[in-house]
Amino acid sequence: MIRENDHQRMRWASRRGMLELDLVLAPFVEGVYPTLGEADRACYQRLMECEDQELYAWFLGREAPEDPALAALVRRIVAHKRGEGA
Repeated sequence: MIRENDHQRMRWASRRGMLELDLVLAPFVEGVYPTLGEADRACYQRLMECEDQELYAWFLGREAPEDPALAALVRRIVAHKRGEGA
């Protein structure tokens, strides 16, 4: 079970400097993040340490993270945004 303060921290971390990122990340952190396992939550926290320009390129599919776990999470976030599930 996720602690509320952890969820709050990720809500805050998901608010980025770009509206485009906010529109992708906010629904995921609200709807999916609380259901993630510990390893996936840690991966999401690592994702939030990345630069906005990196995230933007990854979510647009222009580039992909070198880390396979981050790449899988990016695909999952994009699928969630497209309504293809988490």
